Amino acid sequence: MTLPQNAPQNTHPQSALAYWTVGPCQGELRSEELPAPGQGEALVRALYSGISRGTELVVHEANVPPRIANAMRAPHQTGDFPAPVKFGYLSVGVVEEGPEDWIGQNVFCLHPHQDRYVVPLTSLTRIPDGVPARRAVLTGIAEIALNALWEAGPRLGDRIAVVGAGLVGGMTAALLRSFPLQRLQLVETDPGKRGFVESLRVEFVLPDDAKQDCDIVFHCSATDEGLARSLQLAGDEGEIIEMSWYGNRKVSLPLGEDFHARRLSVRASQVGVVARSRRHRRTSNERLALAVSLLRDPVFDAFLTGDSQFEELPEVFNGLENGELDDLCHVINYPETKKG
Repeated sequence: MTLPQNAPQNTHPQSALAYWTVGPCQGELRSEELPAPGQGEALVRALYSGISRGTELVVHEANVPPRIANAMRAPHQTGDFPAPVKFGYLSVGVVEEGPEDWIGQNVFCLHPHQDRYVVPLTSLTRIPDGVPARRAVLTGIAEIALNALWEAGPRLGDRIAVVGAGLVGGMTAALLRSFPLQRLQLVETDPGKRGFVESLRVEFVLPDDAKQDCDIVFHCSATDEGLARSLQLAGDEGEIIEMSWYGNRKVSLPLGEDFHARRLSVRASQVGVVARSRRHRRTSNERLALAVSLLRDPVFDAFLTGDSQFEELPEVFNGLENGELDDLCHVINYPETKKG
């Protein structure tokens, strides 16, 4: 006998386990009630989630500025900054309950770290054939980079620098490889990242060796020095696309040098809304669907540099915060729990 979608029988887990930030540099796993999916909803069992290190450490360290706390909420966040808060946005799972054509479908969701969750179908992005579920945790990062490219609008023959070879900078450079550019350099202070950058088939350069007169510079290092160097690398009347999030940290810049003298522009790129150049013709869901489709290339596996089990999440965040772990995207693996 086939049960209706919203049958009251125990066809779903009665509780879920989720990671919460409970104080500055403190996190724990908490159990919570899990409702049955209603009309237009699905129950998702998590397979993997990814830690977006820069943003999630700002949350972990309680450095979200109160003035923009509401604007920086994640789509399925619970609680308020600074704590307690359930935050995260790189989750991949499989649909266990919902409409028949969704059952068994691997999906991406902008959801915090949680082993099972119920969300509207509109919050789910189907993972296409050719994109492994583990790699699909990068969908949210590809979306950030895609939005920045829409903001900047690179043109044929452009000279471009990406400053900062972290998760976002590396993704931005990786997507730019397919553009017909005259020059693309990924600028990074850490020589140890040369192998990673070259695995993306992008030119690695140290800051002092980077070429100037760039049409566009994407700044992703979240450092004063990186942004200052970006101003130097941009050509006259060039544009710097600022992709870093500094939290409540103040930034110091030498605006008396290149900025005014060479009529430079610094423009923010933030993934919370679709870039202005596409806002009237693309929805956020369409942007996500495009982002996940870009991950068919195995080169993106280079971003997945660490693995841990879900129950180890509190220790993982502590390791990222104190420097014991130095990963681009740390992947969290979820056990296959039986429905109860």
